Amino acid sequence: MKTLDIVAAVLLVVGGLNWGLWGAFQFDLVAALFGGNTTLLSKIVYIVVGLAAVYQAVALRAIQRRWNVASVTA
Repeated sequence: MKTLDIVAAVLLVVGGLNWGLWGAFQFDLVAALFGGNTTLLSKIVYIVVGLAAVYQAVALRAIQRRWNVASVTA
């Protein structure tokens, strides 16, 4: 499961960088790498990044326990 945690985290970093590039320069790195934002491969990347975000959001407590991270409470 730790491998899945790492893959999801890397995908979130990639997604965040892509959003940052889009916001700052209107440059979509995923679309540039995979032939446009409407290609099947680009759509798959967008979906996988979205699923990684859902996984991280839903499994946050379990991930914290798995990695022995103290939870942050407000």
